[in-house]
Amino acid sequence: MTNLPFFQSAGYVPALLAPMAGITDRSYRGICRALGADFSYTEMVSAKGMHYRNANTNALLETAPEEETFGVQLFGSEPEILAEAARALSDAHEARLAVIDINMGCPAHKIVRNGEGSALMRDEALAGRIIEALVKASRVPVSVKFRKGWDEAHVNAVSFARMAQSAGASLVTVHGRTREQMYEGRADRDIIAQVKRAVRIPVIGNGDVFSGGDALALVRETGCDGVMVARGARGNPFIFREIRAALDGTPYRPPAPAERIDMALSHARRHIRDKGPGAAAELRKHVAWYANGLRGASDLRRRANAVESAAELLELLENFKRGLLS
Repeated sequence: MTNLPFFQSAGYVPALLAPMAGITDRSYRGICRALGADFSYTEMVSAKGMHYRNANTNALLETAPEEETFGVQLFGSEPEILAEAARALSDAHEARLAVIDINMGCPAHKIVRNGEGSALMRDEALAGRIIEALVKASRVPVSVKFRKGWDEAHVNAVSFARMAQSAGASLVTVHGRTREQMYEGRADRDIIAQVKRAVRIPVIGNGDVFSGGDALALVRETGCDGVMVARGARGNPFIFREIRAALDGTPYRPPAPAERIDMALSHARRHIRDKGPGAAAELRKHVAWYANGLRGASDLRRRANAVESAAELLELLENFKRGLLS
C-alpha cells in the first residue's frame, strides 16, 4: 500500500471521490479535495480519444490545484491502445500521477455496446490481457474498478478480482451491484467482503455511501481498505468531512443551508472560470443537488433551468441564499 498515496499510514481508511462522467470535472474535484477527499480521479477518459488526440479528451486530463496527486480512469477494450494511453500518461504526468484505473464497471449502454466498461466482466481473458498490457506500459500502479457481475446469474467479482491481482493490478474497487441493476436496488456489501477475503491487494468498497454512517458500516461489514463515494457526493462535497469524522469517531456538524449555497456559489465560480460564461447550463444539475431538501428548492431548480448566462445563475444563487437567511 505504501506506493499509493491515499493510504497515509497503517490502518488509515481513505475516502476517495469516484470518477463520474459529466460531474467530477476539475472544478468539483478541487472542491472535494479541499473538503477532505483523500484522492480523486479524472472523469473516465477514452483511450481511443487519446490515441486520436481528441481535444475534448485532452481537456478531461486537466487537474485542480488541490490535486497534488491524482488518478486517471481509462476506458476501452483494445489492450494495445490502452497500453499506449498508459505509456503517454506516465510520460506526461509521472510527477503527480499516482494511479491509472481501468474502468471495467460502467453500465451505460453506449459503453457496454462497444465491449467496454462492465461488458469486460463477461470476458475475463480479455480483461486480463488489458490489465497486463497496462501494467507493463505504465510506470505508476494500475487499479481496476468493476462490479459484482453482469447479472445475478453471472456474479464473478471474486474470480475477476483474483484475475486482476494475477495480471498485476495494485488495487481493485468493487461496486456492489451487477450491470443489470445499473444503480437500482441496494449495493451488496457481502460481495465486497468476499473479494476482500480473496485477494492480497487493497480493496476499495463502492456503492450506497451517502453518509458517514454508511461509510463506517461499509468498512465494518466488508473489511475494505478504503471507501469510494459516487452519487453521495453530488451536491454534497461536505460528505468527506462527515466520513472522516465517522471513521475517526469524532463529532461532525453538518453545514447550514446557507453554507450549502455558499459552496454552490464557490463551485459555480470555479466552473465558470474553467469553462467560460457559457457554462451555466452545465451547472444546473449541480444547483439542484446543492439545494435538495432546502426551503424553496423546487423554485430554484425551475429558475436555474431558465437562466441563460453565468451572471444570471450567480445572481439567482445569491438571492436564494439571502432568502434562506431572512
